[in-house]
Amino acid sequence: MSRSIGNMMADSLELSLGYGERLLKDVTPELFARFAAPGGQLIESNHPAFVYGHLSLYGPRILTQLGQPGPAVPANFESVFSKDAKCVDDPAGTIYPTMSQVTGLFFDGYKAAAAVLRATPDAAFQVPNPMEGRMLALFPTLGSLQTFYCGGHLMMHLGQISAWRRMAGLGAA
Repeated sequence: MSRSIGNMMADSLELSLGYGERLLKDVTPELFARFAAPGGQLIESNHPAFVYGHLSLYGPRILTQLGQPGPAVPANFESVFSKDAKCVDDPAGTIYPTMSQVTGLFFDGYKAAAAVLRATPDAAFQVPNPMEGRMLALFPTLGSLQTFYCGGHLMMHLGQISAWRRMAGLGAA
C-alpha cells in the first residue's frame, strides 16, 4: 500500500485532534485558564488555555508554510501563547482569550492543515525547512518540521493537559 507523506502526517494529526477533543471533557470556561490546585496547593503546570492557545499557532503556520491561506491568528495570541510566553494562572479571566476563541482556532487551523496535507505532493515536503537555528538543525526539510508539528509537538503538549486534568480532579479523558 502506497501512502503519500501528507496523508501519513494527516493520519497522526487527526488522531491527535480526537485526543484534543476528549481532553476538553468537563473543562469549563472557568477552569480553562487556571492552574490546578489539588488539596488547595496551586501547581504551576500549563493549563488548557495556554496549551491549546500555544498549539493554535501551528495549524495556521503549517498552512502558511505550504503556501495556503489559513485562519487568521488574532494579534494577542502571539504575545500570550508563543514559545517564549510564560503560562500564568488567570483567575479573573482577563489575561487569555476565551475558551471558545482558543479552541476554535486550534481545531479550525489543524483541520484545515490536515486537508491541505492530504492534498500536498510529496515533493513539497522535500524543500528546506524555512526556519533558522536549532529548528533547522533538528528538522532540515519542511516535511520533517511538519511531521514534528503534527505529531511529537502536538502530543507532547496535549499530554500536559492529561496531567493537568488529574491534578484538577477531572480524571483521565
